[in-house]
Amino acid sequence: MIKLFSLKQQKKDGEATPKGNQKKASAAQLRITKDINELNLPKTCSTEFPDPDDLLNFKLIISPDEGFYRDGKFVFTFKVGPNYPHEPPKVKCETTVYHPNIDMEGNVCLNILREDWKPVLTVNSIVYGLQYLFLEPNPEDPLNKEAAELLQSNRRQFEQNVQKSLRGGYVGSYYFERALK
Repeated sequence: MIKLFSLKQQKKDGEATPKGNQKKASAAQLRITKDINELNLPKTCSTEFPDPDDLLNFKLIISPDEGFYRDGKFVFTFKVGPNYPHEPPKVKCETTVYHPNIDMEGNVCLNILREDWKPVLTVNSIVYGLQYLFLEPNPEDPLNKEAAELLQSNRRQFEQNVQKSLRGGYVGSYYFERALK
C-alpha cells in the first residue's frame, strides 16, 4: 500500500517515467543543474548554452564595467567533467586577451581552478573569481609573464597595451582581435 501511494505521488508530481525511457542523471549532471539554478550572476556577466540540453558545456561572457578591461567582452568556455564537483570544470578564455593571468592559448590561472578547488565550491565561485581577475589582475601568479612584469614595472604602459589589445591589433608580436563590446 505504501509503495502504491508513493508511486501515485510520483505520477502526480510528474516524476514517474517508465523504466528504460530515461537515462539516470550522473552526479555531475545533478550538481551542475543545482549550480546553474542557483547561479547569481553580476550585471557584468551572462551565460550561453549552445545546447540547452547539455548543462555540462556552456559559455560565460564577462563585460567588465571598470578597471583596465572596462568595456571589453570576454568569452569563457566551461567543460564540466564526470568527476565534478570533486574536480573543477575546465575553463578556457576564447577571447585572446593581454592579461597576466590568461595566456595566449586561453588557459586561465585562477587558484580555485587548480590547487584550491574544493567540492563545496560552485560555478558561482568561479564566475566571481574570473570577474575579479579583470578587476585586479594578479602579477604574482602569471601565465603571461611579459604582461605581469609590465604591470609591476610600468602600469601606464600596461594599460596602454591592454587598450591596444581591446581595440584590436598587435601588442609586441601577438595579434589581438577586437574585444570591445
